[in-house]
Amino acid sequence: MSGSSAGGPGQLESGRFHVPTPAFLFDLDGTLVDSVYQHVAAWQEALTACGIPLSVWRIHRRIGMSGGLFLSALQRETGVTLDAETLTRLSTLHREGYLSRAGSVVPLPGARELLRALSDHEAPFAIATSSAQKVAEVGLALLELPDHVPVVTRDLVERAKPDPHLFLAAAERLHVGPARAFVVGDSIWDLLAAQRAGALGIGLLSGGYGPEELQAAGAYRVYQDPADLLAHLEEVGVRPAS
Repeated sequence: MSGSSAGGPGQLESGRFHVPTPAFLFDLDGTLVDSVYQHVAAWQEALTACGIPLSVWRIHRRIGMSGGLFLSALQRETGVTLDAETLTRLSTLHREGYLSRAGSVVPLPGARELLRALSDHEAPFAIATSSAQKVAEVGLALLELPDHVPVVTRDLVERAKPDPHLFLAAAERLHVGPARAFVVGDSIWDLLAAQRAGALGIGLLSGGYGPEELQAAGAYRVYQDPADLLAHLEEVGVRPAS
């Protein structure tokens, strides 16, 4: 009668394989902090001030990409050509409008707890946001981040989402390859950038996109918000440190 003795063919020794804990590359707005609609309102206010009518839903569909790409898409969709002075004014008005609403920005449910849990599980993570540093500081200040957590803002890379530069830079700062990382984001722009970076994407519904949209853009898993992701960390390979 054939069979396998302990440790022989057909059995794997306990601990034989070392599977590293994945790294996490987080978007900020709509992913960790509830700020999408403050951005939408700030852009609408800026556009109105410059005499450019645009429906709120159209603005929302562009939140998550860089401001420069947003303004390029705006010109294409409206057929209005904007001169350099107007483009600069729009960016300035958006920044001022968002900062004026900073008091209403709060962490999304479970965001701080999720980041603390990743630290406790020795899972490295970084923040990668299309916002400039001055704007990103609003949300970052709410998260109680450890000093060692890398933060990559729009100011630090050549191109923002849907280009992969933000996530590639964040992975580099964690000293991991993007294939060892999950990108966590709330918009299709995050997930398209994740695919181009070579990372798996995790979608959150907290930015207003539907699950089918996020999955079509490449989401490997979709959760309601950071609290829901925290409750299912084992699904993305996070185990307590031994």
